[in-house]
Amino acid sequence: MDDEEDRTGLTDDERRQRGGAPDPVLPGEQAPKVDPPGAVKWSFWLWIAGGVVLILSYVQLLSSKSAIIAQVIEATKDPKYSAQTIADGITSRLWYMLFGSVIFVLLFLLFAYKAREGTRSARTVLTILPIVMVLLIFVIAPIINFLTVIALLIFIVAIFLMYTKPDYFPKVGKKP
Repeated sequence: MDDEEDRTGLTDDERRQRGGAPDPVLPGEQAPKVDPPGAVKWSFWLWIAGGVVLILSYVQLLSSKSAIIAQVIEATKDPKYSAQTIADGITSRLWYMLFGSVIFVLLFLLFAYKAREGTRSARTVLTILPIVMVLLIFVIAPIINFLTVIALLIFIVAIFLMYTKPDYFPKVGKKP
């Protein structure tokens, strides 16, 4: 109880420095203005830019699917797979990858927004989520292009920038 009383009347930044979370915003209330450090601001915008590049990479792959299908048909020597079966499989995988990239970008944006507010767990999720995305890309359809690599490099820089300001993401204090 004493710890809760100590935290009343503190600003969100003071609560964050003590390892606590900001007060929740109730319906109808104005959210407090967040002023993250420059590196965290840049990281937020890099998450957005990387997301746009990632979606564009799969749109580009989908638009060049006939070339991809031709390469896979030429490389497939097994007679039990017809050209139509291969074409249908490649097309559906590319659509799944585009849909999946949109989902990942929405998750990146949500957690980048929360990280911009100083939420440490959002920074952790943003560190793990691109790794999961890369693993899924190589498990589901190892079809990548130059834009996908660029998006991954942008995400790596965004992660690095978030870790340059550790004091903005304090550890939550442990209670005995």
